[in-house]
Amino acid sequence: MLHKSVLLNESIYNLNIKDGGLYVDMTLGYAGHSKEILKRDKKGFLFAFDKDIDAINHSSKVLSEIGDNYKIFNTGFINIKKCLQEEGIDRVDGVLYDLGISSVEIDQDSRGFSYMRDARLDMRMKQDSDLSAYEIINTYKVEDLTRIFREYGEEKHALRIAKEIEKQRNIKEIATTLELVDIIDKCIPYKEKRNGHPAKRVFQAIRIEVNNELEEFEKSLRDSLDLLSVGGRICVITFHSLEDRICKKIFKEVSDVDELVKGNPFIEDNHLPDFRLITKKPILPTTDEIKYNSRAKSAKLRVIERVK
Repeated sequence: MLHKSVLLNESIYNLNIKDGGLYVDMTLGYAGHSKEILKRDKKGFLFAFDKDIDAINHSSKVLSEIGDNYKIFNTGFINIKKCLQEEGIDRVDGVLYDLGISSVEIDQDSRGFSYMRDARLDMRMKQDSDLSAYEIINTYKVEDLTRIFREYGEEKHALRIAKEIEKQRNIKEIATTLELVDIIDKCIPYKEKRNGHPAKRVFQAIRIEVNNELEEFEKSLRDSLDLLSVGGRICVITFHSLEDRICKKIFKEVSDVDELVKGNPFIEDNHLPDFRLITKKPILPTTDEIKYNSRAKSAKLRVIERVK
């Protein structure tokens, strides 16, 4: 089982871990980042979140070889406040997000994430969730499919693809990934297929809808900022423009000086922001990392720190 954590050294360095601190890995996955946090925080505690029970079972074994000062929640990171409050925690020293989908999940045929492998349409991070890609493709109205493909996949042929899906499912159900790929392929002009796999954007959009990814990320990021101690940092690794836009917008909101006093030579402390950006521009993977791990190509790391 091989999963390469993206921007691993850069994110761990920028998390500025202090031994004895409380840290949260919002996207445990296969423990690439959590393992490094636990190695550096032997006197503190690590909380981790993941919807995927397979990932949790694997990562529990990995982390138990380092220490026992951790707890894993089998739920989405949208529940960070509720889960930590139940543990008596109202402040943490650092939070890490790695919003990329795990290589293991992509490569596991039965999960139905990949447009390169034939499997039943699924794409659920939490395997017992009610909504899967199958339900979306076979029951959503054309206008809803169009909206999802356009908003979440930035697919300009969204309406054409949605109409073709409706046409085909009226003949017979669309049950597998490659059946859907064939439908999408018919709708994309040949000259545009040179810019990457024709199904990539639609599959991204469906996955986001299945797992409610953007809404959960925005809410949890705001909750994480509320929970952060002075001196604590949040590191966010995004992989597409929609996630990065949300992160950039929220970080800007909380780190900007109040418009009423911006530009004044002397600004009272109560008008200064509670946070400061550590990264004015996102940190990108090196050429060497992209060569070693092609899935790192679109990654961006943004970091913010609470200063008061």
